[in-house]
Amino acid sequence: MADFVSGFWNMYVMGLVALSILFCVVILVANSGGKAPAAGQQAELQSHVWDETLQEYNNPLPRWWMYLFWITIIFAVVYLAMYPGFGNVKGQFGWSSIGQYEAEMARADEQYGPIFNKYLEMDLMAVAADSDANAMGQRMFLTYCAQCHGSAAQGARGFPNLTDNVWNWGGEPETVKATIMHGRFGVMPPFGPVLGTEGVKDVANYVRSLNGLAHDSLRAQRGKEMFDQQCTVCHGADATGNTMLGAPNLTNNVWVYGSSEAAIIEQIANGRQNQMPAFGDFLGEAKVHILAAYVLSLNQGK
Repeated sequence: MADFVSGFWNMYVMGLVALSILFCVVILVANSGGKAPAAGQQAELQSHVWDETLQEYNNPLPRWWMYLFWITIIFAVVYLAMYPGFGNVKGQFGWSSIGQYEAEMARADEQYGPIFNKYLEMDLMAVAADSDANAMGQRMFLTYCAQCHGSAAQGARGFPNLTDNVWNWGGEPETVKATIMHGRFGVMPPFGPVLGTEGVKDVANYVRSLNGLAHDSLRAQRGKEMFDQQCTVCHGADATGNTMLGAPNLTNNVWVYGSSEAAIIEQIANGRQNQMPAFGDFLGEAKVHILAAYVLSLNQGK
């Protein structure tokens, strides 16, 4: 109800709830006076008829059903008096889902906070080598990260593999932690309008040649000239990328969106806008520290 800017809607909900309860009471009272027919007698038939000959007996409602309905109404009134539900009335207990969540989080922080803080004071690589910390980090990864990067952290189309020791923004421990804490936003501008259809295809063939993939050598030669003019600002003269900008290395045969000529052409022509969400505000630094250590542990020995 706090989302409503007008008090009208609060009164509307309160009136609707009150009328609904009152309607149930009226129906019960109106149907409580009937008596069951005496033994050996049959209840009278209702006057209305359906489907030419179908009629129903005028039997009163079962008493057990009516008592149960009364109990339900009484429960509803007591509930609305104790808990929120009647417009913006907070109820006698003052309960709210946000309050319960915050209380549960406070209890969890009290119980688990010292464990997280212990690891926060340790070096990231030391945490990455701790089996207990890795088990905690894996559970967080499966909860918050697997939707994009997969349960094995090997990525999918549009989401990088986190186990191959290839880092667009740098793989230093603090950099990986910063990526999770603050997120990343990468932009590949569209070059279709600048290069034209043939120019895009030439550059795509040049990029494929850098990775030993099948290509048209004549197109690759022309594409190198255009690459030097348009692409080296981000990817570097040797096409090995720039971690300051998140520009990927184009020579290591690692492809987030595919290595086919059509996929590379699409990327160059239309560009990309990718965002890695920030988890710092949601998880807090201590949990991010363990999560970053787990990601780093996936690259140990690679």
